[in-house]
Amino acid sequence: MTARPASFVELNTVIPNVVVELKYFTGDNFVGSRVNGYDREVCLITHPAAQALLRVQHELASFGLGLKVFDAYRPQRAVDHFIDWCREVGPCATQSRFFPDLAKEELFSKGYLVRHSSHSRGSTVDLTLIDLVSQTELEMGTEFDFFGPESWIDHQQIPRQARANRMLLQKLMMQHGFVPYHHEWWHFTLQGELYTDTYFDFLIA
Repeated sequence: MTARPASFVELNTVIPNVVVELKYFTGDNFVGSRVNGYDREVCLITHPAAQALLRVQHELASFGLGLKVFDAYRPQRAVDHFIDWCREVGPCATQSRFFPDLAKEELFSKGYLVRHSSHSRGSTVDLTLIDLVSQTELEMGTEFDFFGPESWIDHQQIPRQARANRMLLQKLMMQHGFVPYHHEWWHFTLQGELYTDTYFDFLIA
Protein backbone atom coordinates (compact mmCIF):
# COMPACT_ATOMS: atom_id res chain seq x y z
CA MET A 1 0.00 0.00 0.00
CA THR A 2 1.37 3.39 -0.97
CA ALA A 3 -1.09 5.67 0.88
CA ARG A 4 -0.30 6.66 4.47
CA PRO A 5 -3.17 5.63 6.76
CA ALA A 6 -4.45 8.02 9.41
CA SER A 7 -3.33 5.50 12.05
CA PHE A 8 0.31 6.46 11.41
CA VAL A 9 1.68 9.41 13.40
CA GLU A 10 4.95 11.30 13.71
CA LEU A 11 6.47 10.02 16.94
CA ASN A 12 7.64 13.49 18.01
CA THR A 13 4.02 14.68 18.13
CA VAL A 14 3.33 12.02 20.78
CA ILE A 15 6.71 12.15 22.59
CA PRO A 16 8.11 15.67 22.04
CA ASN A 17 11.41 14.94 23.81
CA VAL A 18 12.20 11.64 22.10
CA VAL A 19 15.51 11.68 20.20
CA VAL A 20 15.26 10.53 16.58
CA GLU A 21 18.27 9.65 14.46
CA LEU A 22 17.03 7.76 11.42
CA LYS A 23 20.07 5.83 10.29
CA TYR A 24 18.62 5.01 6.88
CA PHE A 25 18.09 8.72 6.25
CA THR A 26 21.49 9.91 7.45
CA GLY A 27 23.51 7.33 5.52
CA ASP A 28 25.27 6.15 8.70
CA ASN A 29 24.24 2.53 8.11
CA PHE A 30 25.38 -0.81 6.72
CA VAL A 31 24.51 0.24 3.15
CA GLY A 32 26.65 3.34 3.50
CA SER A 33 24.16 5.79 1.96
CA ARG A 34 20.62 7.12 2.30
CA VAL A 35 18.10 4.36 1.67
CA ASN A 36 15.21 4.63 -0.78
CA GLY A 37 12.00 5.89 0.79
CA TYR A 38 13.60 8.06 3.48
CA ASP A 39 13.06 11.55 2.08
CA ARG A 40 12.79 13.27 5.48
CA GLU A 41 14.14 12.52 8.95
CA VAL A 42 10.80 11.99 10.62
CA CYS A 43 9.85 8.91 12.62
CA LEU A 44 6.51 7.45 11.50
CA ILE A 45 4.80 4.73 13.54
CA THR A 46 1.29 3.53 14.29
CA HIS A 47 -0.52 5.44 17.02
CA PRO A 48 -0.84 2.48 19.44
CA ALA A 49 2.91 1.82 19.19
CA ALA A 50 3.63 5.52 19.79
CA GLN A 51 1.43 5.52 22.88
CA ALA A 52 3.23 2.46 24.23
CA LEU A 53 6.60 4.13 23.65
CA LEU A 54 5.34 7.19 25.52
CA ARG A 55 4.72 4.99 28.55
CA VAL A 56 8.24 3.57 28.27
CA GLN A 57 9.67 7.09 28.03
CA HIS A 58 7.81 8.14 31.17
CA GLU A 59 9.22 5.21 33.13
CA LEU A 60 12.75 5.86 31.91
CA ALA A 61 12.56 9.51 32.95
CA SER A 62 12.59 8.46 36.61
CA PHE A 63 16.08 7.02 35.99
CA GLY A 64 17.25 10.11 34.11
CA LEU A 65 17.08 8.10 30.90
CA GLY A 66 15.17 8.29 27.63
CA LEU A 67 14.73 6.70 24.22
CA LYS A 68 16.64 7.28 21.00
CA VAL A 69 14.99 5.87 17.87
CA PHE A 70 16.99 4.65 14.89
CA ASP A 71 14.12 3.39 12.75
CA ALA A 72 10.40 2.68 12.91
CA TYR A 73 8.16 2.53 9.83
CA ARG A 74 10.25 1.38 6.85
CA PRO A 75 8.82 1.55 3.32
CA GLN A 76 8.94 -1.68 1.31
CA ARG A 77 11.07 0.14 -1.27
CA ALA A 78 13.76 0.48 1.43
CA VAL A 79 13.72 -3.29 1.94
CA ASP A 80 14.01 -3.70 -1.84
CA HIS A 81 17.01 -1.34 -1.71
CA PHE A 82 18.67 -3.74 0.76
CA ILE A 83 17.99 -6.66 -1.61
CA ASP A 84 19.52 -4.82 -4.58
CA TRP A 85 22.51 -3.75 -2.46
CA CYS A 86 23.18 -7.37 -1.49
CA ARG A 87 23.35 -8.30 -5.18
CA GLU A 88 26.07 -5.75 -5.92
CA VAL A 89 29.48 -7.31 -6.52
CA GLY A 90 32.83 -6.01 -5.44
CA PRO A 91 34.35 -4.75 -2.16
CA CYS A 92 32.01 -3.42 0.50
CA ALA A 93 33.21 -0.40 2.48
CA THR A 94 30.88 -1.06 5.42
CA GLN A 95 31.61 -4.75 5.94
CA SER A 96 34.39 -4.37 8.52
CA ARG A 97 32.17 -2.17 10.67
CA PHE A 98 28.77 -3.87 10.44
CA PHE A 99 29.30 -7.52 9.43
CA PRO A 100 32.99 -8.43 9.65
CA ASP A 101 32.38 -12.18 9.91
CA LEU A 102 29.75 -12.52 7.18
CA ALA A 103 29.56 -12.21 3.42
CA LYS A 104 26.88 -9.94 1.96
CA GLU A 105 24.85 -12.84 0.62
CA GLU A 106 24.69 -14.39 4.09
CA LEU A 107 22.80 -11.44 5.56
CA PHE A 108 19.55 -12.87 4.17
CA SER A 109 20.32 -16.55 4.68
CA LYS A 110 21.32 -15.94 8.32
CA GLY A 111 18.14 -13.95 9.00
CA TYR A 112 19.65 -10.51 9.54
CA LEU A 113 17.80 -9.13 6.52
CA VAL A 114 14.40 -10.24 5.24
CA ARG A 115 12.42 -9.60 2.06
CA HIS A 116 9.37 -8.37 3.98
CA SER A 117 10.19 -6.53 7.20
CA SER A 118 7.88 -6.11 10.19
CA HIS A 119 8.98 -2.45 10.08
CA SER A 120 6.86 -2.01 6.94
CA ARG A 121 3.75 -2.90 8.97
CA GLY A 122 4.31 0.19 11.11
CA SER A 123 4.49 -1.09 14.69
CA THR A 124 8.14 -2.13 14.90
CA VAL A 125 10.83 0.14 16.25
CA ASP A 126 14.64 0.09 16.54
CA LEU A 127 15.92 2.04 19.52
CA THR A 128 18.34 2.41 22.39
CA LEU A 129 18.66 4.16 25.74
CA ILE A 130 20.25 7.55 26.32
CA ASP A 131 21.17 9.75 29.27
CA LEU A 132 18.60 12.56 29.22
CA VAL A 133 21.05 15.28 30.23
CA SER A 134 24.01 14.47 27.99
CA GLN A 135 21.97 12.75 25.25
CA THR A 136 24.72 10.11 25.21
CA GLU A 137 23.79 6.57 24.20
CA LEU A 138 24.20 3.93 26.89
CA GLU A 139 26.68 1.13 26.20
CA MET A 140 24.91 -1.82 24.58
CA GLY A 141 27.80 -4.02 23.52
CA THR A 142 27.45 -3.30 19.79
CA GLU A 143 26.18 -0.44 17.70
CA PHE A 144 22.83 -0.52 15.91
CA ASP A 145 22.71 -2.85 12.89
CA PHE A 146 25.76 -4.87 13.79
CA PHE A 147 25.14 -8.27 12.22
CA GLY A 148 26.56 -11.02 14.40
CA PRO A 149 26.00 -13.01 17.61
CA GLU A 150 27.27 -10.05 19.63
CA SER A 151 23.93 -8.33 18.88
CA TRP A 152 21.78 -11.24 20.11
CA ILE A 153 19.82 -10.26 23.19
CA ASP A 154 21.26 -13.06 25.32
CA HIS A 155 24.90 -12.77 24.21
CA GLN A 156 27.15 -12.96 27.28
CA GLN A 157 30.57 -11.91 25.94
CA ILE A 158 29.92 -8.19 26.27
CA PRO A 159 30.65 -5.90 29.24
CA ARG A 160 28.51 -6.36 32.33
CA GLN A 161 27.09 -2.83 32.10
CA ALA A 162 26.07 -3.42 28.49
CA ARG A 163 24.22 -6.59 29.52
CA ALA A 164 22.44 -4.66 32.28
CA ASN A 165 21.45 -1.89 29.85
CA ARG A 166 20.08 -4.40 27.36
CA MET A 167 18.12 -6.07 30.13
CA LEU A 168 16.61 -2.76 31.26
CA LEU A 169 15.56 -1.87 27.72
CA GLN A 170 14.08 -5.30 27.10
CA LYS A 171 12.24 -5.40 30.42
CA LEU A 172 10.58 -2.00 30.00
CA MET A 173 9.67 -2.60 26.37
CA MET A 174 8.09 -5.95 27.19
CA GLN A 175 6.21 -4.47 30.15
CA HIS A 176 4.59 -2.03 27.76
CA GLY A 177 3.56 -4.56 25.14
CA PHE A 178 6.53 -5.00 22.84
CA VAL A 179 8.07 -8.30 21.73
CA PRO A 180 11.88 -8.40 21.30
CA TYR A 181 13.72 -10.01 18.39
CA HIS A 182 16.41 -12.44 19.50
CA HIS A 183 19.05 -11.45 16.92
CA GLU A 184 18.84 -7.67 17.50
CA TRP A 185 18.88 -6.09 20.95
CA TRP A 186 17.40 -2.86 19.50
CA HIS A 187 14.38 -4.36 17.67
CA PHE A 188 10.85 -4.56 19.14
CA THR A 189 7.38 -5.15 17.68
CA LEU A 190 4.13 -4.18 19.40
CA GLN A 191 1.99 -7.13 20.43
CA GLY A 192 -1.42 -6.90 18.81
CA GLU A 193 -0.06 -4.61 16.09
CA LEU A 194 -2.67 -2.90 13.92
CA TYR A 195 -1.46 -4.43 10.67
CA THR A 196 -0.31 -8.04 10.59
CA ASP A 197 -0.32 -8.73 6.85
CA THR A 198 0.03 -5.31 5.19
CA TYR A 199 3.47 -4.09 4.12
CA PHE A 200 3.24 -0.38 3.36
CA ASP A 201 5.32 1.50 0.81
CA PHE A 202 4.43 5.18 1.26
CA LEU A 203 7.37 7.59 1.40
CA ILE A 204 8.70 9.08 4.61
CA ALA A 205 8.28 12.63 3.35
